[in-house]
Amino acid sequence: MNSRISNILNRTKGDRWIWLIVILLSMISLLAVYSSTGTLAYKRGVGAESILMKHLAMIVGGIALMYISHKLDYRYYAGISKVLMIATIPLLLYTLVFGSHVNDASRWIAIPGTGLSFQTSDLAKLALITYLARTLSRKQENIKDVKQSFIPIMGSVCVVFILIALANLSTALMLFGVSILLLIIGRISIKQIAVVCLAGAVLLAGVVFLGPRRTTYISRIHTFMHPEKVSSDKSFQSDHSKIAIATGGILGKGPGNSTERNFLPDSFSDEIYAIIVEEYGLIGGFALVGIYLFLLYRCIKIVTKAPKAFGALLAAGLSFSLTIQAFANMAVAVGLGPVTGVPLPLVSMGGTSILFTSVAFGIILSVSRDIEEPKKIIVGEITEVA
Repeated sequence: MNSRISNILNRTKGDRWIWLIVILLSMISLLAVYSSTGTLAYKRGVGAESILMKHLAMIVGGIALMYISHKLDYRYYAGISKVLMIATIPLLLYTLVFGSHVNDASRWIAIPGTGLSFQTSDLAKLALITYLARTLSRKQENIKDVKQSFIPIMGSVCVVFILIALANLSTALMLFGVSILLLIIGRISIKQIAVVCLAGAVLLAGVVFLGPRRTTYISRIHTFMHPEKVSSDKSFQSDHSKIAIATGGILGKGPGNSTERNFLPDSFSDEIYAIIVEEYGLIGGFALVGIYLFLLYRCIKIVTKAPKAFGALLAAGLSFSLTIQAFANMAVAVGLGPVTGVPLPLVSMGGTSILFTSVAFGIILSVSRDIEEPKKIIVGEITEVA
């Protein structure tokens, strides 16, 4: 048994702490999803164990994809990024027109023959971040050239932003923020970044006040800014999320003892952090925050040690995307932001979103592996000389 475990460990490369974080978040996810899907199981007429097994299958599939992604040299993702960007734009357009409508939003498209569906915004995040990392690293010599560098970069950011924002504003805003961070790291001039931000602000205003979901967006902002002036129906989700956190106390009610899971509409997804705090208390809530902060710390170490600009930008973009999404989800749960449809990475029950998140972790580990392997070669050479 020990030899099998050591065999598996020897086959995995990259930052061991990130592997540990992924396993830890997966275990937390299994406990939280099993506890929060009782009502969902009742509505579907199945046992909670059935939903848990499907979720477990997704986690196992995600870890398998992460393993495959981390074994592939990260430099190959530069070429893959072009293909992803070419596929992403028509897929986002197709989703807006023909995608499945849930809560007045068209975000999902079905995968033929599988019975599964996925959010094209998950693919768009990977595509845009890898494409920006590739473009910024290859255009460093003429990074301030408007035609060769700035227009392609600005165009890709703004097009992806508007296509996602029409159906999923929160994800679009987070991706736009990550893109700006990458532009700063990639030495784009302040004036050009200001132009991108101005263009983003204009597009944002158009989506909020003229887009197909303008009523929903304005209502959510108004509910967040003036909760005392809206009906209890509109603030139902945020109110019960706060009740879950408030009644959790310091130590929580214990695993499986949540009561708010029966009231929160997305207790297994968007509001899973509130259920975790209710059952495991402030200690559990702060522990989860600490895990994501430690993840960011390990990723920043990878970024600073990466020998190539593409690897550094790639790891930075993906790690910022994952941690910003995590803290956005937790901020909404504790009432620091308006209600959004953002899941907690690797914790929420999210189907194919877990797979895309796992691929992102795999790419980060691939960059980390490239940092470690040269060290092993040098150590080997020194040993042979001795």
